[in-house]
Amino acid sequence: MSSRTAQIDEGNFSMRISSKLTAGLASAAVAAAGLAGASLGSGSGAAEQPAANGVQAPANGVQAPANDSAALRQTRSGLRMNQIQTLGAHNAYHRELSAAEKQVQQAQDPNALNIWYSHASIPQQLQDQNIRTLELDLFPDPAGGLYTYPLIRKLTGQGPLTDPALAKPGIKVMHVVDFDYNTSCRTFVLCLQQVKTWSDQHPDHAPVTIQLELKQSDPRLVAAGGVKAPPWDLANLNSIDTEIRSVFGERQLLSPDDVRKPGLTLEQSVLSKGWPTLDQARGKVMFFFDNGGEGQIRDLYRTGKPNLEGRAVFTRGPEGQPDAAVTMVNDPRGANQAEIQRLVRKGYLVRTRSDEPMSTVLANETSRVGIALESGAQFVTTDFPVAGMAARYDSDFVAQLPGGVAVRCNPVSSPAWCRGNISER
Repeated sequence: MSSRTAQIDEGNFSMRISSKLTAGLASAAVAAAGLAGASLGSGSGAAEQPAANGVQAPANGVQAPANDSAALRQTRSGLRMNQIQTLGAHNAYHRELSAAEKQVQQAQDPNALNIWYSHASIPQQLQDQNIRTLELDLFPDPAGGLYTYPLIRKLTGQGPLTDPALAKPGIKVMHVVDFDYNTSCRTFVLCLQQVKTWSDQHPDHAPVTIQLELKQSDPRLVAAGGVKAPPWDLANLNSIDTEIRSVFGERQLLSPDDVRKPGLTLEQSVLSKGWPTLDQARGKVMFFFDNGGEGQIRDLYRTGKPNLEGRAVFTRGPEGQPDAAVTMVNDPRGANQAEIQRLVRKGYLVRTRSDEPMSTVLANETSRVGIALESGAQFVTTDFPVAGMAARYDSDFVAQLPGGVAVRCNPVSSPAWCRGNISER
């Protein structure tokens, strides 16, 4: 967005692979060869703050009567999707590697502990953990079979992966090629099919937002014998839209075309006309790119489509650009909280993070959850959505919305009458 927006790098895992990588990995392989094998934010309601677009009233302009439940329900139907808040899962697909592979990871990166976390399956996150935002890391594989034999498996004496889905052409899902490859759904389409199955079974759910980070191979791993992922050229970017639409029909997909108004840019539409209402967005799925700002991915994806005409995914356009609608401020602490609140009040959708593995639990830095929730960011993502996930690190840390619900009134942008939890039924 603007230069005021602090775009903090994800930073939860920055591999520190030495310049002597090949020799180091070989030593690690020898060592591994002998191995077998509080919450919560304060308050549960929305503060009496102006809604997005500066309107201190429901989006439909109706003031809710205090004692008329039918009228209140009618008023609530005008609540817009930028006036709610949901919890998300960072790297929602992620699963840890084996003990032998972890030894190799640790040998190359003293901070490898930061990637030793595992999420439940995507359907379980949606159903049992009230997750409504999912982050997926994507790698192109137009010919198929490129990622079937990760380098770390070779170094630990294991054979190739045998999942037939990996051999087929199509986008793959993982954290780091060759080094941190395990996932609960190996292909983009499979992950999306899991979301669709759950969505079809729960048609009144709040919109599910899927954050896509487009990744490449680490050059140091390529130099050590790993694979080089193809670039995210226009053909591979187009394949993202194709694979999304192979799973979700237009009625279930919330695209930029559904938000943009005639004669207006996408940004003008969300800031002056507003996002769809929650009722209009129920049962739908929307996508946005983690990769943001000026750059090749955004520029290529918008070629001939400055307002994302016909596209399936929202981009992170800088504030003031035609495609600006969704953005990220990963760390909500300090001055960033006020910046998030400014963006939210203006009408943008914002993602922030309530924690980072494993520094949050190891340092017992739990105040960030409340700060993230009170920032008003519509998407607050975590690696610890339920109790027990941090227990093996001697921590009871958990990040949830108050009451452990799936959706609540936004503490910054919702109308004054909207307080507490919002039903999905």
